[in-house]
Amino acid sequence: MTNYLVVGAGLFGAVFAHEAAQRGYKVKVIEKRDHVAGNIYTKEVHGIQVHQFGAHIFHTSKKEIWEYVNQFAEFNRYTNSPVANYNGEIYNLPFNMNTFNKLWGVATPKEAMAKIEEQRAVLNGKKPENLEEQAISLIGTDIYEKLIKGYTEKQWGRKATELPAFIIRRLPVRLTYDNNYFNDTYQGIPIGGYTQIVEKMLDHDNITVETGVDFFDRKEEYLKEYAKVVFTGMIDQFFDYKLGELEYRSLRFETEVLDEDNHQGNAVVNYTDAETPYTRIIEHKHFEFGKGEKGKTVITREYPADWKRGDEPYYPVNDSKNNSLYKQYQELASKETENVIFGGRLGQYRYYNMDQVIGAALITVKNEFEG
Repeated sequence: MTNYLVVGAGLFGAVFAHEAAQRGYKVKVIEKRDHVAGNIYTKEVHGIQVHQFGAHIFHTSKKEIWEYVNQFAEFNRYTNSPVANYNGEIYNLPFNMNTFNKLWGVATPKEAMAKIEEQRAVLNGKKPENLEEQAISLIGTDIYEKLIKGYTEKQWGRKATELPAFIIRRLPVRLTYDNNYFNDTYQGIPIGGYTQIVEKMLDHDNITVETGVDFFDRKEEYLKEYAKVVFTGMIDQFFDYKLGELEYRSLRFETEVLDEDNHQGNAVVNYTDAETPYTRIIEHKHFEFGKGEKGKTVITREYPADWKRGDEPYYPVNDSKNNSLYKQYQELASKETENVIFGGRLGQYRYYNMDQVIGAALITVKNEFEG
């Protein structure tokens, strides 16, 4: 008898399935797409590992999570150092002394802070009520106008004055000449791509995997057939949106192969002006230090999009209205679905980094098998 049905072969589902199988349980994994690995799926094109659903850089400060994921792949020493392109002007991210020097000509942290303080003063001590005011209170007007406003409004599809302040409660600001975006202890990209990680997790005698299978085509049968279901899809869809739709943001990707060695000189370039319709261009070969066929490179333009049913949901819109609705769905789940575990970014309606997904899955495993 199969003990668990796992719906979704992304990172959360794969970790749970792997851990359950290691403990002797039989697990069936079904996946709507025609491949495993969810949004971390990578595919080799001209010797380059292409991130099919946006840039994924693994980073964590938790040693146990780093050691866990290193069981399934060897990681390189890639450091995330994106650059911003504002109408052809290039700035380093996160905001650091290189950014401030290019913008204002300042050379010391003291000079940079004086400039930021001077620009913050436009708020006259007012408590920020929206994202625009929050950003200015943190970093001043110049950086807000050039590096935050256009990018953020494209990303969310709303004016910055209509977005809640909490979206950018903190901004990474460094008073050092350091372009490393993350402060985490461990960081890198798996040599040979991410797909292998999930494939190795699911490579177990106790696990069967079926792709191209939609849970909702046979939902009631599955719920009767399996004693326990781990569901990593949208929690509101599971309940047929009976309390209303949760909001998401979607993305559209345009990927092309170019007959050149090096298109933009960096893995990630953000386009922060309002006129450019995409938010960033990813050049995949730079994640692995130029690996791949000579004279070929692969780029992906990333376009934010409104979400509607049937589209791929990428980012939950975690404002107070949606979080309140999610809590109602959680209550519904606790009353109606004792045999269903909701997990992952969509099942738990929150934005997760990869290390956080693994951590959340391992907590679920502990609660299920040791709790």
